[in-house]
Amino acid sequence: MLTMRIREVAAATPRARLVRIDLDGHAFEYAAGQAVLIGDRGGDAKRPYSIASAPEDARRDRILELLVGVRENGEAGDHLTLRAGAEVDVDGPLGTFTFPAEVAERQVVFVAGGTGIAPLRAMLRHALVSTPRPRVGLLYSARTPEEFAFADEFGDLAERGAIEFRQTVTRETTSDWSGARGRIDRDALAPLVHGPDTLCFICGPKSLVDDMPMLLRELGVAAEKIRIEEW
Repeated sequence: MLTMRIREVAAATPRARLVRIDLDGHAFEYAAGQAVLIGDRGGDAKRPYSIASAPEDARRDRILELLVGVRENGEAGDHLTLRAGAEVDVDGPLGTFTFPAEVAERQVVFVAGGTGIAPLRAMLRHALVSTPRPRVGLLYSARTPEEFAFADEFGDLAERGAIEFRQTVTRETTSDWSGARGRIDRDALAPLVHGPDTLCFICGPKSLVDDMPMLLRELGVAAEKIRIEEW
């Protein structure tokens, strides 16, 4: 277990904060997609959070980025004080839902729901620098337009041609939203699946994780190419 310090807490969505943990003085190697257990220093309670930054980002910026869900009062819970300068205990890295060290596939698709984007963002950013000429797609669902974390970042990558990016909102909203609506279905997935060898990663609510493998198999993706994580 390591004791680290929160460098910054920033709003990511109305229900989540982007928490940057300072790595100065600590060696912390992990695979894209892994998580950490984190809680206030000396406390008994810790909760797991996927690391949202790629390993390359962490080595360059000397931080871990976590997407932490919060209550209506903006607090994460009794286990974690969201304040710059607060000291936290960190266990990890944890988990086997990771981007492979070597990837033969040239097509990769990430399917995210809500804050399930966190490990997939780490994988996506890692894939763009570690995989030769990857064709990367991201399909991201959220309850409302305001609840897309990292949307500007993904939009910029799409504008540069680095990824294919699609979004859908699953609840009625008064927001000025002209994009897709409804839960992710086969028609939403199809434009991003480029052949049976497409490597797919899925993270989000149980309903999303349960539905996506069947839809991907209907599109011809082999079962062994589909990796899932629940949260």
